[in-house]
Amino acid sequence: MGHKVVVFDISVVRAMWETRVKKHKAWQKKEAERLEKSALEKIKEEWNFVAECRRKGIPQAAYCKNGFVDTSVRLLEKIERNSLARQSSLSKERDKRSSPFVFELSGEHWKELPDELKEQTHLKEWHINNTLIQIIPTYIELFQAMRILDLPQNQISRLPAEIGRLKNLKELNVSFNRLKSIPLELGDCEQLEKLDCSGNLELTELPFEVRK
Repeated sequence: MGHKVVVFDISVVRAMWETRVKKHKAWQKKEAERLEKSALEKIKEEWNFVAECRRKGIPQAAYCKNGFVDTSVRLLEKIERNSLARQSSLSKERDKRSSPFVFELSGEHWKELPDELKEQTHLKEWHINNTLIQIIPTYIELFQAMRILDLPQNQISRLPAEIGRLKNLKELNVSFNRLKSIPLELGDCEQLEKLDCSGNLELTELPFEVRK
């Protein structure tokens, strides 16, 4: 019994192979076009998103991490909510600072407090920063309505003992000055809730009366 010999027509095999190659190349071309279109769409989407964020004043760091842009609508909504919340907070702060009960002073041309300040004993807040003022005057005891003394980044070398007579004082910020000590009398400010004296390099400890 003889063996059957299968004979392939080489032209048929070549045609089949060429057909498969053509189909594969066509698929590759179509896939490349799809990816290119997808990439272009993504770039366009990212550009529009970035443009929208810039238009709304949103900082790049909020939506761009490690070179990648997060274009999710949820992120944009979150950023907008946070931005609105900050704007509202700043608006309230500006309104608060424009109050006739608030005194503000800033700038290195100030070496001492203005003389007329002693007449404004109705003030409830002082916000003094970035000046060359070294001394807080003793007449501070006249400001019995004082709630907040915000005095950071000046050249204040000492606080008067009279500060202890501010019975309504709730916040005292004397950070980054040149204080060497805190008056014992500050312990008499029974309403004091917040004290910041960081950044005074020669201030090593607080009096027991203040710490208790």
